[in-house]
Amino acid sequence: MLDFKYLSILKVAIPLMTSSFIQAIVTITDTAFLSRYNTLSFDASGNAGMLYMTLFIAMMGMSDGSQILMARRIGQNKLKRIGLIFGTSLITLFGLAFIFYCALHWVIPSFLHSVSKNQTIASLQVDFLSIRSYSLFLGVFLLVTQAFLYATGKTTIVVINALLVALSNVILDYGLIFGQIGLPELGIKGAALASTIAEGIGAFFLTAYLFFGKQRKKYHLFSHFVFRLKSVIELIKVGTPMLLQGVFSLGTWTVFFIWIEQMGEFELTVSQNIRAIYFLIFIPIWGFATTTKTYISQYIGAKRFDDIKIIQRRIQLLTMSVLALIVLACVIFPYQIIGAINPEQEYLVKTKDILLFIAGSTFIFGFSSVYVQTISGSGNTFFTFLVEGVCVGIYIIVAYLLVKVFKLDIFWVWSVEYIYFISMGLISIGYLKFFNWKEKVI
Repeated sequence: MLDFKYLSILKVAIPLMTSSFIQAIVTITDTAFLSRYNTLSFDASGNAGMLYMTLFIAMMGMSDGSQILMARRIGQNKLKRIGLIFGTSLITLFGLAFIFYCALHWVIPSFLHSVSKNQTIASLQVDFLSIRSYSLFLGVFLLVTQAFLYATGKTTIVVINALLVALSNVILDYGLIFGQIGLPELGIKGAALASTIAEGIGAFFLTAYLFFGKQRKKYHLFSHFVFRLKSVIELIKVGTPMLLQGVFSLGTWTVFFIWIEQMGEFELTVSQNIRAIYFLIFIPIWGFATTTKTYISQYIGAKRFDDIKIIQRRIQLLTMSVLALIVLACVIFPYQIIGAINPEQEYLVKTKDILLFIAGSTFIFGFSSVYVQTISGSGNTFFTFLVEGVCVGIYIIVAYLLVKVFKLDIFWVWSVEYIYFISMGLISIGYLKFFNWKEKVI
């Protein structure tokens, strides 16, 4: 079981942040290459990528459920149960991947053409998703193996895997987008194919690591590939609210960007620049969020409730400290960071103004996320889903008013981020203060 010294927390969180940083670099590399290929491909890949990520995040929500269950069993010293959770998670996520794959091929294309102002962008999005959809099946192995590693605190191997994926993606992006190093020029299709192949390499690496490693026998991994209704129900009860939470969260952002696309190409390109930088700023938040879930679940499993407030305070302090460094870099070097993503001069000033404006909202998110993940780690995932539902409801209403009713400048449209993060923090703090969340049995 993990201890909660600052150094121990960092030993778990730093590999996760490093992995997130590498993944952010991959995202930035994709957008940087496509912005230099042509603007329409850059805009289309951004919107299509969010649509894909909405489904991927839904699968991640279910894998987060398996992480919480495995961490809880470790806290209870029921190590033999880990393998059953692991096998059940693989079966369940494969079913989800198949459903989402079908949606991307037979439902989403007509939807995109019906809502897009620019039909060329809609067609490019369909091209991107037709290839990217195969990554959902690779994501099954990637997400479940990562969930196990997060639950056990063995996060260093995740960094090695992220480096492998990033290197593969950058090389393949360069070759397949521009037709270099003997590969065909495929443009936006090349970006989708590069990411799919790179994630396949990562999934194979992590699965092989667990299959041939010592932890396979200790935790009885790869020995429970049978459908057991009780185990599936256990996973669904914990994971489904988090799945829906992910769909609501990123799905709402996807709708937000569809509305921005309807505002015009300039507004969409500026917002895609912001989206790419967001992936960089959120690195410490995501890393410490996963760390929080593992710690809370283990300590509740061990009935060590008095230590939870200390864990929360320490993770918040570490989150805000690392976040401050990243935001400071964005404040001091905004044009250099934006220019690395999209060098087109006409978008730089507006992107910089919005970036500095919303920087404060990221600190609110960093502080609040520890409380949200405490609720998730406790197993009260249904309430986490309710929190997300209320917050995205507020978000979408405010966004609609700003974009469709008041028709404000894109600068003020992004103020909706403050509304979202503040409401998330207030509701989560209220729940932890007034409800009995520590006795949740999973």
